[in-house]
Amino acid sequence: MSIRSFLLLLALVLGAAALPGPTLAAGEGATAGQVPGESLGNTSDADFWRAVREGQPQTISIPDREAAVLIQSEGENWRNIRNGPISTIGGWLLVGVIILVSLYFAIRGRIRITGGRSGKRIQRFTQMQRVGHWFVASMFILLGSSGLVLLYGRYGLPYLIGKDGFATLASASLQAHNLFGPLFIASIVVLFFTFVKGNWLSRDDIGWIAKLGGFFGGHASSRFYNFGEKNWFWMSMSLGLILSVSGIILDFPALLEDRYAQQLAHIGHAASALVFISVGLGHIYLGVFGVEGAVEGMTTGTVDANWAKDHHDLWYEEVMADEAAKAGGE
Repeated sequence: MSIRSFLLLLALVLGAAALPGPTLAAGEGATAGQVPGESLGNTSDADFWRAVREGQPQTISIPDREAAVLIQSEGENWRNIRNGPISTIGGWLLVGVIILVSLYFAIRGRIRITGGRSGKRIQRFTQMQRVGHWFVASMFILLGSSGLVLLYGRYGLPYLIGKDGFATLASASLQAHNLFGPLFIASIVVLFFTFVKGNWLSRDDIGWIAKLGGFFGGHASSRFYNFGEKNWFWMSMSLGLILSVSGIILDFPALLEDRYAQQLAHIGHAASALVFISVGLGHIYLGVFGVEGAVEGMTTGTVDANWAKDHHDLWYEEVMADEAAKAGGE
């Protein structure tokens, strides 16, 4: 083939390639952007995004279950519950307890020891019991205050200490919460075995309940622990268990690679903590301010004999009987 013939053939090929191809009218095989065949193609977009919005897992090629969920819709529900009912109801619960305690103190005043102090001291708590109690109490104050900063601090603290100050305080509260949380778990276990003896319900508690513990007048008999103290013990153990389990899930999210479980743990943790703190405020008031001589059992380990007769007369009678028996044996 000559060079002239080759050039002519090349021109014909290039010209044919530049010509427009045949156009297919609708109904003659055109897809108009649709996937050929029986597939829905673009018409399934609504169904696809609905599945995504509902948090339905898709197909993935990596071993991470959460990566299969493009949008976890429960996250919005969790945020609304945390910032809505949990925050609002919990806040009013705390305020309500403070108001009730203040009103009770204003009306009833401090409950004094009948007849004044006798001067006779009775052993009530051992050193081990007191150390265990105050260690848990210190964890309760530290974790409770840091948790309240994290839950409510942003509503007022930035205006008092500035945004930078609040950021520093919030960061410190979070680190303290995560650091001392495991210590609280261990102390709750020790506290259970230290104080469980004598905290089981008995028939004597019925009379104490009927007389409302004597807080509104009258005398309510009880043994070493009254019904109110027993109720506080079992509430502390129950709420402490919820806080411990949920706290472990939040501190170590790799244990449950499920964001929904972590959100439930956070809601349970916050709700239990708010109830715990609210009832704890009442316990602190009665033990430290409301009842004369009550806190001495946990500070010195002993209580005045007249205080024992006022609040734990059945236990007082047992102690006196034991002392008389020992004296008679000598």
